Amino acid sequence: MGTFEERDLARHRFDVADAAPLLLDAQGVVTGWTDEARRLLGHEASDVVGTRMADLLSPEDAERMPDLIERCRRDGGWAGLLTVRRSDGQQVRLMVRVTSAEEPGARARWLVLLSELTGATGWDMSRAVLEQMVDRSPVGIAIVDTDLRFVWSNAALEQYGGGPPVHRLGLRLADIQPGLDADGIEAQMRHVLETGETVVGYEHVGQVQSAPHRETAHVMSFTRLHDDRGRPMGVYYTVVDITERHRARQRLALLDRAGEHIGRSLDIMRTAQELADVAVPAFADFVTVDLLEPVLRGAEVTPGPIGDPDHVPLRRAGQQSVYENVPEAVVAVGSAAAYVAGSPPIRSLTSGRSWREERLDPLAKEWATDIPGGREATFLELGLHSVVIVPIRARGTTLGVTTFFRRHRQEPFDEDDLALAEDLVSRAAVCVDNARRYTRERDAALVLQRSLLPHRLPEQDAVEVAACYRPADELTGLGGDWYDVVPLSGARVALVVGEVPGHGIDAAAAMGRLRTAVRTLAALDLPPDEVLAHLDDLVALSAREEGVEPDAAGSDTVGSGCVYVVYDPVDGQCAMAAAGHPAPAVIMPDGHVTFVDLPLGPPLGAGGPPFEAVELALAAGSTLALHTDGLLAHGDDWALDVDRDRLRRALEERAASLDLRCRSVVDALSPERPHDDVALLMARTKLLGSDQVADWDLPMDPAVVADARKAAARQLTEWGLEELAFTTELVVSELVTNAIRHSSGPVRLRLIRERALVCEVLDGGATAPHLRHPRTTDEGGRGLLLVSQFTQRWGTRFVPEGKIIWAEQSLTDPR
Repeated sequence: MGTFEERDLARHRFDVADAAPLLLDAQGVVTGWTDEARRLLGHEASDVVGTRMADLLSPEDAERMPDLIERCRRDGGWAGLLTVRRSDGQQVRLMVRVTSAEEPGARARWLVLLSELTGATGWDMSRAVLEQMVDRSPVGIAIVDTDLRFVWSNAALEQYGGGPPVHRLGLRLADIQPGLDADGIEAQMRHVLETGETVVGYEHVGQVQSAPHRETAHVMSFTRLHDDRGRPMGVYYTVVDITERHRARQRLALLDRAGEHIGRSLDIMRTAQELADVAVPAFADFVTVDLLEPVLRGAEVTPGPIGDPDHVPLRRAGQQSVYENVPEAVVAVGSAAAYVAGSPPIRSLTSGRSWREERLDPLAKEWATDIPGGREATFLELGLHSVVIVPIRARGTTLGVTTFFRRHRQEPFDEDDLALAEDLVSRAAVCVDNARRYTRERDAALVLQRSLLPHRLPEQDAVEVAACYRPADELTGLGGDWYDVVPLSGARVALVVGEVPGHGIDAAAAMGRLRTAVRTLAALDLPPDEVLAHLDDLVALSAREEGVEPDAAGSDTVGSGCVYVVYDPVDGQCAMAAAGHPAPAVIMPDGHVTFVDLPLGPPLGAGGPPFEAVELALAAGSTLALHTDGLLAHGDDWALDVDRDRLRRALEERAASLDLRCRSVVDALSPERPHDDVALLMARTKLLGSDQVADWDLPMDPAVVADARKAAARQLTEWGLEELAFTTELVVSELVTNAIRHSSGPVRLRLIRERALVCEVLDGGATAPHLRHPRTTDEGGRGLLLVSQFTQRWGTRFVPEGKIIWAEQSLTDPR
């Protein structure tokens, strides 16, 4: 034959083919005898057919026949050794296999195969040989009786402690190994005894007598043993030490858990706490994570270890313990953490190397200093006995230090534990550094964005204003949401809310450019749709200069949204237009909330149809709510009705002040740390009283100029503003004179008293006047120059009837 496997297979086939078959009925009576059986045992068929099989066996085995027949019925067969009498009276030991030969519809029959043991290696081994096998086996082996008391064990079991085999006799597992889960192991033994099922690969962890301070792992297998009658007589089990494999699995599981749980956010403090949470209790009993204060601020840290060991500004960023409330901690998370100069944590920071101490001096004092309350405790008092200190280093820079203590676990840290701690901290260090870099960029973006938002809203009497801005939690969500309030001429005010696509510093910078452009266009006193049209042209031009098509992504401002509202407190008229932005909501004085039916124009720079403006009259006490889409849950067209319902319910809630109402709306609709920026601008409208506005229609006659001056002077006297009479008469004279001289159509003079005294002259002309600088010899051209010198500001705005020249004198400026 060829290979060993082939020879073994051939032997197996030869044994079966060479067996002597015979037949038995259900009661064990011989019903069939073959020539092979005659040659093997010498009995003729006429002598044995009809007799009991038990009559052919030795007396001892004959007694077992009833049990064997029952086992055949229960198990479908049986195999084992029997002693059979030959015809000459000699007894021979045979291998017997019994299998069912029952046919459908017929009585039960059993096929018996008899094989000689001659040449069957193993079956004739002596007891001494078999004892050598178990005694010299490196695998721990033991046998317990049905009461689970030891009746035998091999020498290999001594490696786990508990003494030699003779000392185990009659004892239970808990008597020998109190550090193991004896109840769990004996539960497996009882299960095997009751069911006969073999248990393979049962793993358990505990402390054995040979290593009482070290956690060890073992795998066990259990098999039920039977006596000759098939009755359970005990359990045979084996034990294999798998501690190294178990610890390797633990290390991999810890590192996998670290990869899953550390760095789930870009918050530095949270990342440090995640490191402590992962290490306890799987690796240590008490862990502290201290970071350099510049790291927590997101600042750059000098590469390499810490240079000055006497000044190491640390702050506790995370800590965890197996005990509730972390009783070992001497400082709270977020507090400054100071250590004695030259102590192991400081040495680890300054050298950049890890440090391990298997057994701490129990009488040595803890390393922390400047402890609140002046507490000083020894390691014995704290219950800490072993430590590993690992500096937190990433990209060649030291960021802090992590300290691992053991308290409850008696096993000290070893070299493998040190390597695991360094691996764990190195993974966390990258996450901490990423969080630091993110914090730096996000803070810079927030500073830039907030510097470009209004530091305070301008004072004006047209509306009562409140605003709330909430930046995104993540840098990827920090965009260019913005708002503005711009006082206009004629006591009017412009309300603006917008957002820029993109995120981070680029988006904040783009927002600043867009806001500046809007304020510049607002100063021209253009209608809302014209403001957006000019803004759209500027964005498209900027995109082309950057080499980006107006309808393509890539520009910082293309695709921006903006809603521009102008409110006039004289007559309560409100005009607005929108470019790719949600329409404002209006809260009526009775609390009812509606949404303006405002045509939604295309986003800025994207091209499309012209912008459309709508006008509506607002009663005094109405509140406009302008917001970015971050306030809406979805911000998509398909969910517009759902989002508006949520916003309507939030706006209907009343509050003690407009500012509180604005903040409560944002709190209700946006989480504390939203995924996108949120901006909400609320403006409660006011109307100027009839005693604050005076106007006169003037004929196109130069002689009316004197009457206009007198009418203005009388009105100022009624308002108690006599000190402004001279300047106002001069302004009225110049503006009315220019209107009559250079334009056609009706002329109207209007005075408005609010935070400033506004003088307006309306004429039918379509050309704007220009400020001239006349020479000394010129006889005219000084009118607007005088107006500009004697007033706070002046300008021109166009209306459907013509144009309005206006000038303002402050009533609040002490100058």
